[in-house]
Amino acid sequence: MNTLTIQIPESLNRRIEVLAAKEGYSVSQFLASAAGEKLAVVMTANYLRSEVAAGRREDFDKYFSAVPHVQPAEGDRID
Repeated sequence: MNTLTIQIPESLNRRIEVLAAKEGYSVSQFLASAAGEKLAVVMTANYLRSEVAAGRREDFDKYFSAVPHVQPAEGDRID
């Protein structure tokens, strides 16, 4: 484990302390979890961008054309 010292506004620190305590975490655990979640989001976005860049429009059109042309179910509609 490494130690990292950061500076954050006092108001943010108080809110983190309250939420961490409410969830049963130490502030360190809470911040490590938050950093891990952010890292996962960034890595996923980067992965999806690389997949998009490697994709071919012809492949998309091929698979999309196989999807049946039907109206969405009543609960899936956006009006």
